[in-house]
Amino acid sequence: MKRLLTCIFVFYACYAFAQDKLTTSTFDVNYFKGNIALHNNDILHLIKGHPEGFILSWNKKTFGNQDWQQRYNYPDYGVSFAYQNLKNDVLGNNYSLYAHYNFYFLKRHVMLRVGQGLAYATNPYDKVENHKNIAFGSRLLSSTYLMLNYKKERLFDKFGLQAGLSLIHYSNANVKAPNTSVNSLTLNVGLTYNLEDEEPEYVYNIKKEKFTEPIKLNVVLRGGINESDFVGSGQYPFFVVSAYADKRLGHVSAVQLGADVFFSEFLKELIYYQSVAYPEENVSGDEDWKRVGVFAGHELFINKMSVVTQLGYYVYYPYDFEGRTYLRIGLKRYFGKKLFGALTLKSHGAKAEAVEFGVGIRL
Repeated sequence: MKRLLTCIFVFYACYAFAQDKLTTSTFDVNYFKGNIALHNNDILHLIKGHPEGFILSWNKKTFGNQDWQQRYNYPDYGVSFAYQNLKNDVLGNNYSLYAHYNFYFLKRHVMLRVGQGLAYATNPYDKVENHKNIAFGSRLLSSTYLMLNYKKERLFDKFGLQAGLSLIHYSNANVKAPNTSVNSLTLNVGLTYNLEDEEPEYVYNIKKEKFTEPIKLNVVLRGGINESDFVGSGQYPFFVVSAYADKRLGHVSAVQLGADVFFSEFLKELIYYQSVAYPEENVSGDEDWKRVGVFAGHELFINKMSVVTQLGYYVYYPYDFEGRTYLRIGLKRYFGKKLFGALTLKSHGAKAEAVEFGVGIRL
């Protein structure tokens, strides 16, 4: 479990820091307070008080030294540390570490931050000592946060202000049950500090030329471990073989069409368990635990990494598990023009099934 989630953080951290060296950086600290969102009625007993905490961040600015920086309006990249008191003795406190990007709009006054990393839960589920915490089945969690701020730098010498909204999500993506997860919707206010007295000029020399590329075939092998929703049912490995064609629409995006074959061993155990424990559900125990799906997707390119979103439908579905449609969202990192690594989350709606580690080739 620890190795799995550590790999997640290292993977994202590599994205953030595999960039060119620049000259200007900033710190910011934000205080936040809000509410736990009710996304599942099972967590009603966990919603008490108004969770609060702070986020401390270091940001490295970009000024257009590479074409992708100019296409995305000169984003920042950096790292964040967060502390959150969930205002509930069952949930405890969470400490998180993220890699993040800041994207800017409206003359750089509006900032959207996307952060991904790891969280440490001080009071996870325990069948004896903390059986009410059905949100966090493990001490180490995956965490995502979004921050939308109005930002004004250098109001007082090197100091500035920002304020807005934040969403903080914690989950272990069914690596271990239970895992209903927690989402916090908060208001935040913060202080910014520029480390340098002056900043270089933004570079804009990008050539507006049409980008074309023929259709390419991709093959991806994915894997990991996960567990069904029944606590104590056991963690099992899974493997996914994917093949798809993609077509670049320009410098920043591509569309995809392909198929997946799923070998999820936790389903084998779940089928057997339901056939024995819940005979009224008419599960014989002989159902095939393999699945085949087809999907359409989109890929958004940011330098050597990309954001992948896919919507799939099972065409071979012998056992009913969470419905016939599925979603996949995550990141890819290209190593040259053909090889890539991938870290994706597969889910059925808001219900996560697995974190997938993948390697692939684009032919």
